[in-house]
Amino acid sequence: MNVAFTAEELNFKNAVRVFLEAEFPADIRAKIDGRVRLDKEDYVRWQKILYRKGWAAPNWPVEYGGTGWTAIQKYIFAEEMARIGAPEPVAFGIKMVAPVIFTYGSEVQRQRFLPDILASNVWWCQGYSESNAGSDLASLKSSAVLDGDHYVVNGTKTWNTLGQYADWIFCLVRTDNTAKKQEGITFLLIDMKTPGIKLSPIYLIDGHPEVNEVHFDNVHVPVENRIGEENQGWTYAKVLLTHERTNIAGVPRSKIRLEKLKTIADNTPDGQGSVMLNDPVFAKKIAEAEIQILALEYAELRTLAAVSVGKAPGPESSILKIVGTETAQYLDELTMELAAWHSLPFVPEQFESGFAGEVVGSDGAAATALHYFNNRKLSIFGGSNEIQRNIISKAVLGL
Repeated sequence: MNVAFTAEELNFKNAVRVFLEAEFPADIRAKIDGRVRLDKEDYVRWQKILYRKGWAAPNWPVEYGGTGWTAIQKYIFAEEMARIGAPEPVAFGIKMVAPVIFTYGSEVQRQRFLPDILASNVWWCQGYSESNAGSDLASLKSSAVLDGDHYVVNGTKTWNTLGQYADWIFCLVRTDNTAKKQEGITFLLIDMKTPGIKLSPIYLIDGHPEVNEVHFDNVHVPVENRIGEENQGWTYAKVLLTHERTNIAGVPRSKIRLEKLKTIADNTPDGQGSVMLNDPVFAKKIAEAEIQILALEYAELRTLAAVSVGKAPGPESSILKIVGTETAQYLDELTMELAAWHSLPFVPEQFESGFAGEVVGSDGAAATALHYFNNRKLSIFGGSNEIQRNIISKAVLGL
């Protein structure tokens, strides 16, 4: 694959860079540079800026608000977003439920939901995993029983990311207990303000309640909020998951992280009168990370090229998910190795808006522990890497 940019692509790259430098809010950029956790309002404000430019949903069909960009243009945009540190649009609406709606939803559903997702007027969250159904998602037990023109939903979803901000949740629920487990699942869109829904926060190892349990107690959901046919939700969910896993790869951001890591290593004494980047053992680790990211980059470009001509990501999405998450975790480990004792002070509150105390650590080293702890989850969410290897063995190797 030729990754050399044409003159037209270079002009596009420059236009994207000029826009981002001019329009990315300085206060949000300062938060990111200071490793302060962004608020919901920060994400929404930035997404609305992209929306007004027409760049909120590069992967959507043009008729629903997509950009019509080529695979290379999408790649350039992602690289420039990573370079400046701009947050990606929150995936649950733009990248996850929207493709299901415009692919399998009715025209009424498209007109009802897609404009607000595109404009970031509505925050979505995901209701997939359960305590007994994570990577083995088809074992889910949350039920939906048809009662006239409504489904009555009961059960509990877990590992629900940022559900405390959400207006709507897309859910997989069991509507048939007699069929093969993958064939008795239905895809529902549920208003989070519906009576009977309760959230319980789950505090992660970094001290932040990023995820939740969502409890459904006789929640009434209109039949019109069902996507496609009853008991066919597994088909729709698989498409969503392939998009999610492809997005998790995070190649542009890993490239930026590696460059920063090399800069730090080139300024970190090794205790022997040199710097860490000259240490042959550490330099070998850096080289391994660089090779891994380069290979991942080519794989992602091939996948983007396939998606750009209308193909859904296949088993390659599992490859991207495995290698992308393990590479990100490896970069975390190298950063911890460089930060050494500077990463030991860990005051979770200092990464929240409004923290008035003294920031511990230097040059962001204290945030190293925060990211290391939080990113332990990367190889689990979106389907654990062990499950992804099973998918690859079946789909690619025929085992």
